[in-house]
Amino acid sequence: MNTDLPRWASNFALPLFNLMSALLVAAGVIYFLGESPSEALAILIRAALGNAEGVAYTLFYTTTFIFTGLSVALAMKAGLFNIGSDGQMYIGGLGLTLVMLQFDASLPVWLIIPLAIMGAAVFGAAWAFIPGYLQAKRGSHVVVTTIMFNFIAASLMNFLIITYMVPAGEQNPASRMFAEQAWLPRLNAWLPSLGETPLNLTFLLALFCLAAYGVLVWRTRWGYTLRAVGKNHHGCHYAGINIVAVTIVTMLISGALAGVAAMNSVAGSMHYLSLNFTGGAGFIGIAVALMGRQHPVGIFLASLLFGILMQGGFDLSLEKANIPAETFVFIQGLIILFCGAMENMYAPALTRILNLKWRHHV
Repeated sequence: MNTDLPRWASNFALPLFNLMSALLVAAGVIYFLGESPSEALAILIRAALGNAEGVAYTLFYTTTFIFTGLSVALAMKAGLFNIGSDGQMYIGGLGLTLVMLQFDASLPVWLIIPLAIMGAAVFGAAWAFIPGYLQAKRGSHVVVTTIMFNFIAASLMNFLIITYMVPAGEQNPASRMFAEQAWLPRLNAWLPSLGETPLNLTFLLALFCLAAYGVLVWRTRWGYTLRAVGKNHHGCHYAGINIVAVTIVTMLISGALAGVAAMNSVAGSMHYLSLNFTGGAGFIGIAVALMGRQHPVGIFLASLLFGILMQGGFDLSLEKANIPAETFVFIQGLIILFCGAMENMYAPALTRILNLKWRHHV
């Protein structure tokens, strides 16, 4: 983050410029595909926000991105770049599924859901513990280990699901369906206007976690220590702060948040565990954390943006045959590129403009 800029410019103006740059490139791609960028944008917004069902689907996708964005953001506050949220979410799905398969027919919903959340959090945290331990104790860079653990998670889940979880006589590489009494309640039970949409209680849990993250990071002693370690690792070491403990605990919480993200789709929508159910949500969490500047409000808004792209992009690809669904994976990549690797591209020009304006007033 550029420290020469005022906070409003660094936290709002730069992400906005980067987002507009990504969308401008995307508009050029849509134009070369033979479609009108303005018409495509109108269809996208109408599909995502134009009616109650569209909004519900948008918030459903937003929910998952909030959790993965929080997972990445918390680690970044400690100076750790956790790229393994996708794998941690995958393993978290295994944890909640084991709880569901064991107790879905015997326990009431008010008891099995907290147990499933705990299972998802514990398994996600356990998968993040090893990279955290290797970083803290052995000096192995967390970026490298978390990337590798994504591939290990994918291979492990492929083996476990196909070998042990596919019901006899079934061809679909997935576990059996959870008992209906264990399904996560959907919000359309209280808001019928949402229609038959998968928006569920995990959305409310995501909002709670956003608030808890804000309190933990900015209103607690541990949060102050966390941010201090992220700002000056060596200074904190000489000040007597236990860097090893901070690193490991941060990765455990980060992995737990990613693991709980699996609740939204596995327990709230599909009601079974399938291969590759994450759909790259962990990697989108990286863009969410970067765009949102690791702030709760920013994370929510960035997650909402990607939720709009997911929901609106799906409908747009159905209405416009020249625009394939893969176009929106490309747009997501552009946003990650501009808001990540090139996040300070506009900083020098913006700094000069603000300095000239300040001198003019003086």
